[in-house]
Amino acid sequence: MAKTFLGAAVALLAMAASAQAGEISATATLKADKPGAPISRYIYGQFSEHLGAGIYDGVWVGPDSKIPNVRGIRSDVVAALKDIKTPVIRWPGGCFADEYRWRDGIGPRDKRPSRKNNWWGGSPETNAFGTHEFMDFAEQVGADPYVSINVGSSNPTEMREWIEYMISPGDDTLAQERRANGRDKPFNLPFVGIGNESWGCGGEMTAEYYANEYRRFSAFFHKNDDNKAVRIASGANSFDVNWTDVVTKNAGKYMDAISLHYYTIPTGKWSKKGAATGFDKAAWGQTFAQTLRMDDLLKQHIAAMDKNDPSKRIGLYVDEWGTWYDVEPGTNPGHLYQLNTLRDGVLAAANFNIFHRYTDRVKMTNIAQTINVLQAMILTQGDKIVLTPTYYAYKMYVPFQDSTAIPLDVDAPEIDVAGTKIPAFNASAAKGKDGKTYVAVANMSPDDGVKLSVALGDLKAKSVSGQVLTADKMDAMNAFGVKPTVAPAPFKGGKIAGDKLTLDIPAKSVVVVALD
Repeated sequence: MAKTFLGAAVALLAMAASAQAGEISATATLKADKPGAPISRYIYGQFSEHLGAGIYDGVWVGPDSKIPNVRGIRSDVVAALKDIKTPVIRWPGGCFADEYRWRDGIGPRDKRPSRKNNWWGGSPETNAFGTHEFMDFAEQVGADPYVSINVGSSNPTEMREWIEYMISPGDDTLAQERRANGRDKPFNLPFVGIGNESWGCGGEMTAEYYANEYRRFSAFFHKNDDNKAVRIASGANSFDVNWTDVVTKNAGKYMDAISLHYYTIPTGKWSKKGAATGFDKAAWGQTFAQTLRMDDLLKQHIAAMDKNDPSKRIGLYVDEWGTWYDVEPGTNPGHLYQLNTLRDGVLAAANFNIFHRYTDRVKMTNIAQTINVLQAMILTQGDKIVLTPTYYAYKMYVPFQDSTAIPLDVDAPEIDVAGTKIPAFNASAAKGKDGKTYVAVANMSPDDGVKLSVALGDLKAKSVSGQVLTADKMDAMNAFGVKPTVAPAPFKGGKIAGDKLTLDIPAKSVVVVALD
């Protein structure tokens, strides 16, 4: 009797959930005749810090490991990152960068000093993964390296010597030392960050003080034909627009870009952020409300930059962003290990769609972090890896790399998700390098599908094809050793009739279609 009653109750609950699910009708207008700014491939950048298992186990297993590797770097991880055409990787931090001594990470690995990682759980830092290993990792992936320089606990001489060690083509002592350590040809170094979070873990500086420090370091950067790297100033924490204003006003002429950091915390409270899995609809709604603040955040910082740099010469790099939940139970709190669900994949897409609106100023973003930390692309466990829903969102958006934005005016109705109001979806469009037009939609409704009617205007398209990322459960995730539960599947819900595109988009999903 008890089992029969329980089964009936479950069936009734399922019917009730089905009855609550519906379809939202919405419209959009594509303006293919008014192309916008280029969408740089660097919008899809990565960030890998010496934190938890992000580097050790995540990237580096050592040349003697039984895990397949090339010169100590995991081959499965490299292959996965190549498959999403990872354009740039930021390293070595993060907070770790402003305590990092670059000389600890060069020369014979058995002679490198071991240090305590004071920022991230007090774990031992062996320095087995240093400059040469990182550059090898980036080259294997086919990504550009973005190196963060220690400002908080170092000096301009250390910066200058590290840069010369990496890029000098001459016969000077630093170049010869690099050659003695196994690298004859200078490394490619297109991006250099001068400090990280200088308002906090990078030195607890005021904006005025950092602007002066930045000017001092920049004076010894020696930007010239041998050193063409983009100079990136340490930018603001979230909505601290004053930092962006002061630093670009006082030091803007010496920089090429400035960073910005913003993390999505469901509760908005660092003390209790919320769980990565097992969450309810209230947490779903709160998470998306927090992440959608990215739009207003960019508007405010761009306004400050426009005031001090009206020609838009200085790029805005959102070089740390993503979800930050409470760590998984039983793991080291300092290692920031969290699981990754469908919610994260949809959230990544929603942020991509926001970034695409501001690419006349936003030239790079770097999600935190690539492997085993925060909103990771990849999780590792011994010789196994898991590609997360976030990874697959990146893969679906590959056609947007180096595309041209196309304005897409969207009428997205507001929905109430367990007490939190958010737009049902957001979207973006672009013309890809292959000549096709791409439309991407992040449906943030956990219950309702969206029937989106897009007026194509002057665009003449005959066919539509694409992919969809979704699952039955809000917190569906991929697990080790089994077929992925959350992975792209062919999208069959697109139709073109005359100058109208219709997309039937399932609840809690990402859809990317190509028009040809």
